[in-house]
Amino acid sequence: MSDVNKMIAAVLAYVGRGWPVFPCVPGGKRPIGRLAPNGLYNATTDIELVSRWWTSCPDANVAIPTGPATFDVLDVDQKPDGTGWPAFNRLKAAGMLPEPFMVITTPSGGLHAYYVGTDQPCGSLKRHRLDWKSQGGYVVVPPSEVDGRAYTLISERPHAQHQLNWSAVRSFLDPPKPVQAVRPHARRDTGVDHLAAWLAEKTKPGRNQALFWAACRASENGASEQELHELYRNMQFGHGFDERQAGRTVSDAFRRSNRRSA
Repeated sequence: MSDVNKMIAAVLAYVGRGWPVFPCVPGGKRPIGRLAPNGLYNATTDIELVSRWWTSCPDANVAIPTGPATFDVLDVDQKPDGTGWPAFNRLKAAGMLPEPFMVITTPSGGLHAYYVGTDQPCGSLKRHRLDWKSQGGYVVVPPSEVDGRAYTLISERPHAQHQLNWSAVRSFLDPPKPVQAVRPHARRDTGVDHLAAWLAEKTKPGRNQALFWAACRASENGASEQELHELYRNMQFGHGFDERQAGRTVSDAFRRSNRRSA
């Protein structure tokens, strides 16, 4: 099969899975403006349209939006100034990474780990060379090439239907600084009531990290998983932070704390 036919076959296979696609410049990650002027927002499963796109530009790279309609991706970077492999291995050793349903090697020597899609926002841990592609993001997919090297499928495990909690990953690799008491006369403890009052005042991005830290402290002091869910009842939601995500964060913190104490 020629490279052109291989690319078109891959595009149609992605569409067949219900994953919308859009074209990126040959050898690159930037959307082709004349075909997809709005980038990932032009992604489609319309077979006639995607056929026209790749007939017009047969060697265009293929990209798929990430998020709840498709999948989330943990991107392990491999660059001249640093690599994400040490952070990735720390996460694996700590049991923070569920099994991905697909693993792709990237042209730079990095890795894309695919998980069930969620509505979490995209993120980046630049110091650790890790990126998170979810709602509002996209990834270039096989058999696309960058600098003459291809994205390559390493493994696919359809049974591995797991989500990855990016906030928990962030908190594990970059723990929030110890919290100072809000008022001089406040009790210096890590009980659920005290931490819930502190969390209720959190109204800006970073709330989920603070919730993960607080849940770990309360769990270490003997709080049950049910009690931990009281931590976020009075928190303000919005800006990519909702009650379902808060519940996942608390559960992840409880499991992590109990693994460490076992």
